[in-house]
Amino acid sequence: MARSGSYRITAALTAGIVLAACTTQVQRIGYDDGRDACRALVVQLDSTGNFFGEDIVQAAAIGAVSGALISGLATGTWQGALTGALIGAPTGAAIGYYSALQRQQRDQAGVNAQIANDLQRENAELNRTQIAFDQLFDCRLRSAQHIRQAVRDGRLNREVATQQLAEIRQRANGDIALAQNINGRISTRGAEIDGAIDAVVPGGKVGLATAGTPQPTRVTPQRNVDVVFSPQPDSPKIAEIRPREAVAVRPGPPGFVQVETANGVRGYAPSAAFPAPRASVQQPAEGSDVRSLAATNLSRRETFTASVSNAERLTQSSGFELTS
Repeated sequence: MARSGSYRITAALTAGIVLAACTTQVQRIGYDDGRDACRALVVQLDSTGNFFGEDIVQAAAIGAVSGALISGLATGTWQGALTGALIGAPTGAAIGYYSALQRQQRDQAGVNAQIANDLQRENAELNRTQIAFDQLFDCRLRSAQHIRQAVRDGRLNREVATQQLAEIRQRANGDIALAQNINGRISTRGAEIDGAIDAVVPGGKVGLATAGTPQPTRVTPQRNVDVVFSPQPDSPKIAEIRPREAVAVRPGPPGFVQVETANGVRGYAPSAAFPAPRASVQQPAEGSDVRSLAATNLSRRETFTASVSNAERLTQSSGFELTS
């Protein structure tokens, strides 16, 4: 009877751990008050976080079940089951992925093929999340620009405009908190992926990061160049580079480079605006082998983290000021 009770305790604890890790959409992004022009994009970003949460929670639950069963059955008490669950959850999440692949596949070639397949899916979802965040924050910045333009045109008084900008800033802070939450899930999931990368790629994560991170190139354009927040179509302007102003340039998506101005503004600019040769700032082509996919995965994780940090910086500085 004691053992049967321990099984029931373990089941209850496991369910509790899984449920504790879950939140509702309303808890994450609040109710729709009908006044947010960017609401659909908030929902879109939130939906991308589901992918990065599901498997991590399952891996933690598997570890929790194992730990709770061992401790709970050994002691016959709920205290033992609880201790095992708390210890087992992070352990299961940390070692679950690569160990599971080794158990599932017949040989190392099978393990590598599965890692490549998983990385392709992971990279596609990272790209989806990046686009969703870029589109959402672009929407916030455009909303702020429209208010400033209305003030310049005399269609809106400054007091009302200031209040509206403060509301947009508050919503943008909520967007950033949501993105940081998703980024935390990405990082937790990435820790499992990194373990697999270290096991199958020569040099592991450190080697890929060292080889795949190009140093910024200092360049000076010959004309005025607009800096936009993201490489999305119609992304709002956040700065302007003057002729012969030196800026740091890194690889970007097709048609763009990432730039950082002397006063610390980061964004994207057309690659054609900078003098040749630009070979040192070209983004590497993506391959289908594990090494190339792993390098892409690391790059996309880093890019998303940088985008969220850049949005936070803009929100705290001039992004939603009346005089921007």
